Amino acid sequence: MSTKYATNVKWGKESIEIQLDPSAGVAGLKSELQARTGVPMERMKIMPKSKGLWKGVLKDNFDLSTMKLSGIKPPIQILMMGSATLPVEPVKKTVFLEDLPPEEAAKMVEPSGLVNLGNTCYLNSVTQCLRVIPHLRDSLKSYSPSAANNSGGNQQQAQIHALLLKSLLGTFDTLDRSPAAISPNNLVMATKMAFPQMAQTGPQGQPMQQDAEEFYSSLIGAAANELRGDNVIRAAFHGEKCGADELNGAVNVIDAVFGLKMEETLTCDELSTAAAGDEKDAMETDGNALVEPSVTTYDLHRKLVCNIQGGSDASSQVNVTHLAEGIQLSLTGKVEKYSDALGRNAQWTRSQKIARLPPYLVVQFGRFYWKATPDSQDHAGVKCKVMKPVGFQGTLDVYEFCSDSVKKVLKVARDKIAAEEEDRVAKKLRGEDDDDKKEEGKLEEAMETEKTGDEDEDAALQAALAMSMQPETEPQPPVGPGLPADFRGLYELFAVVTHKGRDADGGHYMGWVKADNSDSRKALTGDNDDKKREKIGDTDEDNDDWFVFDDDEVSPCKTEDILKLKGGGDWHMSYLNFYRAKK
Repeated sequence: MSTKYATNVKWGKESIEIQLDPSAGVAGLKSELQARTGVPMERMKIMPKSKGLWKGVLKDNFDLSTMKLSGIKPPIQILMMGSATLPVEPVKKTVFLEDLPPEEAAKMVEPSGLVNLGNTCYLNSVTQCLRVIPHLRDSLKSYSPSAANNSGGNQQQAQIHALLLKSLLGTFDTLDRSPAAISPNNLVMATKMAFPQMAQTGPQGQPMQQDAEEFYSSLIGAAANELRGDNVIRAAFHGEKCGADELNGAVNVIDAVFGLKMEETLTCDELSTAAAGDEKDAMETDGNALVEPSVTTYDLHRKLVCNIQGGSDASSQVNVTHLAEGIQLSLTGKVEKYSDALGRNAQWTRSQKIARLPPYLVVQFGRFYWKATPDSQDHAGVKCKVMKPVGFQGTLDVYEFCSDSVKKVLKVARDKIAAEEEDRVAKKLRGEDDDDKKEEGKLEEAMETEKTGDEDEDAALQAALAMSMQPETEPQPPVGPGLPADFRGLYELFAVVTHKGRDADGGHYMGWVKADNSDSRKALTGDNDDKKREKIGDTDEDNDDWFVFDDDEVSPCKTEDILKLKGGGDWHMSYLNFYRAKK
């Protein structure tokens, strides 16, 4: 059986998705396009948009099997010109919702919720957010518990973790098949077995409320111990962009999908720091230069923290009002550490930078903190909640949080986009049309005048030929696994876990998930549709569709509702933000 390749054919304003079969030849490709568009085969002009295809207009005698299509980023992009003169049969037959089986009907209606089994909203909200991450789901499908257990270690713990992951995948699959809310009995039971602290009960025997972030961290920690090895990592990324250079030390799926490699630098505040052997800036004492070289180490984190600067650090003068400010604050600080040059402990400045980026980024808002109560006879302290508002947008730019080496790679794509924007603005000021509008206008005019051989068609054809002949740009070193080649350091918000209430050990958690997650991989490859999106007021923020999961109740909402989850009152406020890399 021949291999088929996902292909997107741009025809005027339409985009047609087909499966390209090289063994069928050019005639087979044109025949399928004729059936889909009504353009006669003899009137088609097919040109490449993806690099690595043929040059110019596709000829009837060209052998498609000579191309290395497996090395081209899917879907393959093709441009077609031609006027439709033939009737087109409907692609799909009309089917009513009542006639569909339950698993198909579940795909047509609002996603299903999870029943609250007694203060399990913390679990329900996190599960709904993780459900739409295809990399995690694909790795769970390829996970073999027996193979993981053969690596040794605590066999009983490995078996419990295997049961937990199996229950998680089973919950995902059941949600996909069911048009109604389901009861996560197996997942709740496996969670309490794996993490006994989450099986705590109150004075009357009722289940106690748990921390959603603690559940999330415990869950991915267990998954990191089990989802190890090259095979399961390749399954998560479908074998794409997950080599040793991209993984950069990640040995399990969790660290590859969520992990950030952090570069931490410590500099001594009491001495002028100098590199080893560099005495230019060193302090002079009794004629001897005291040199305290900076200390650089690397560590792996699975989330970023937004330091809201509340609670025990109330003496701080920093007023955090935005997510980026809180993240920057958490990456710096003061520590006490032994100084070899001074022979005693000294104050050091800690600075962290991201040395490897993940395809998915999780940010925790530091809403909860422990407050000591030395004057109380009942308890040593209480867990408090910071209510202050901290705003965020639908896109998070991590460029300023990255190391110099990562910034250097990201800057290439950022400069390219900036130059294109400057060129677009300059042309607009000169009264010229936008490039995209000009190209579409030429294509439409060429299609309308093709019968008469209008000269404008030749101009459009030459423009398309020039586009297909453009030289390939020099590839940049990878900054993380599964990231787009032209990644700029921008992440798109797609899920949020919120907490409502003033009691850190009570309250209620809910999950908020973006509605266009049927194929989240499109956000990483840049294969999103080009339709015009609704904006929020006068801003550039897309007002996309979302769903809010209040346990078994699911309701639609908008991006503008999500951006109101910044806190400052008794309404739901963001606690965990889930981002995915965008083109």
